[in-house]
Amino acid sequence: MKIVDGIYQVDGVNCNVYLVEDGEKLVLIDTGLFRNDKKIIKYIESLGRKPTDVSTIVITHYHIDHTGSLKKMQEATNAKVAVGAFDAEIVAGKKAAPKPKNLMFRAFSSVIKPAPVEPDVVLKEGDKVGGLTVILTAGHSEGSISLLDTQRKVMFVGDAFRFDNGKLVESPEQFNLDTAKAKESIGKISTFDFDVMLGGHGDPLMPDASKKVKDFYANLK
Repeated sequence: MKIVDGIYQVDGVNCNVYLVEDGEKLVLIDTGLFRNDKKIIKYIESLGRKPTDVSTIVITHYHIDHTGSLKKMQEATNAKVAVGAFDAEIVAGKKAAPKPKNLMFRAFSSVIKPAPVEPDVVLKEGDKVGGLTVILTAGHSEGSISLLDTQRKVMFVGDAFRFDNGKLVESPEQFNLDTAKAKESIGKISTFDFDVMLGGHGDPLMPDASKKVKDFYANLK
């Protein structure tokens, strides 16, 4: 699905996976659950591109629904993998992830784990990935990041919050590492100017997305 010129959402995967054109190259944002790699590659090819056109895979946070196909996609594309600083060691398999609050998610995560991938790039506040600016938005995980495309005025927020069933909603508390920090991160996102907001789940929010996010944050308790 084309969102705006140069930004696409991959159909049929188990979280929202995005492709961003960066000149002749592509940036892939998140990879979905296991076995989503074939769908992502098929979508890349439907754009008349090759998997090796992906130069960077950016992970918004370490949760399995965003990293399940990371290893397969890294192998298929030979792309560099970029992860927020506080999640990098978890993605690399060098550090155990905090136990999820949700009991079903905890049981699932204890049995099924994504293959570890050593990040090539550890992202900090203000870093650039192609035309995207990194914004640290801790709360859902310690190393969660958002990405702002200033040229296209698009904000990728990972699982910081989402637009679902016609309204903005917070990420469920049972899936957050720190809900207070998650609220602060929504406030941080609300200070930027963007026309389109794209979450890790839910639907695109457009137009005037930043104004709607400001109003949403102003009414958060």
